[in-house]
Amino acid sequence: AQGGVRTATVNCQVNATRYAVFSQLFRAMFDYEPPASGVSFKKLFGQITEKLADEDETLVVALDEVNYLFYEGEASDTLYSLLRAHEDQGGARVGVVVISSDLDLEVIGELDGRVQSVFRPEEVYFPVYGATEIADILGDRVERGFHDDVVAAPVLDRVVEFTTETGDLRVGIDLLHRAGLNAEMRGSRTVTREDVDDAYDTSKYVHLSRSLRGLTDSERDLLRVLTDHDGERAGDVYDAFHEATGLGYTRYSEIINKLDELDLIEAAYADVDGRGRSRSLSLSYDPEAVRRAAGVTARQFGDVSKTRSSVYLCALEPGAVAVSVSRSSDGTTSFILAAAE
Repeated sequence: AQGGVRTATVNCQVNATRYAVFSQLFRAMFDYEPPASGVSFKKLFGQITEKLADEDETLVVALDEVNYLFYEGEASDTLYSLLRAHEDQGGARVGVVVISSDLDLEVIGELDGRVQSVFRPEEVYFPVYGATEIADILGDRVERGFHDDVVAAPVLDRVVEFTTETGDLRVGIDLLHRAGLNAEMRGSRTVTREDVDDAYDTSKYVHLSRSLRGLTDSERDLLRVLTDHDGERAGDVYDAFHEATGLGYTRYSEIINKLDELDLIEAAYADVDGRGRSRSLSLSYDPEAVRRAAGVTARQFGDVSKTRSSVYLCALEPGAVAVSVSRSSDGTTSFILAAAE
């Protein structure tokens, strides 16, 4: 910290609860992680504010991707705790910067009244990048990441075209990376339009892959279910989801709302003859792309009915393979192979 000001940035896509946010603030303050369990929020909060007061520092917190706190219903409690810190610990001073990537989210309007009364931010709006700005940014990346004349102007124009269509600069950056790898695998010293076109089949799903990394298992489970029930009514999808997870309708409804806000699915109301209005659930991406990103294909060899411990397969990057070997109480060896689709 310099000049009595300490800063901390928290990625709310990864840390989407109040406790997770304050755990990251604790790490920023003390340079080590808080205990994984057994520590109440009140104690964690108290240690942070006490240190601020003792060292006479002001903590400026940047909540990046704050929209994920709203999706989880954690935004109001998190901001309230930060902005009222001085009331619990005299001398503790906290300032907050929130950054939202959801242009449709009304940050102030979605907060509780108790938070609105103390959170009066100056709003700064950053418009979506235009084609010229995208070209400048990606052109700079080409200069930094490639030798001269490897990516010709028409090839860069193709990357800019795809990036502008998606509205996501990360697609363009990923596209340059994958197109370069394609050229390298061909043994070529230049990147061609064909390299870009081939890479786009994967790069266009950058947002999907990134979003899935921040989901819970049950949220990914619903996406997997929808790959086989895309466009069906919510009640019918729930039957399949409940069979797969055992979760109830309340949690199911919460997951639908979150995935809808993340633009991973579209939950649209429609009139049903004689039954009023019902929601239909549709994936925002190609079902096969979702299936590849959200799950793995598991094949099992041997007898695992008597193994001593359970084996859990996590989501793998495309092309990755994981092998687990376990031995049961009767000496039978079991092999589990998981290959990402």
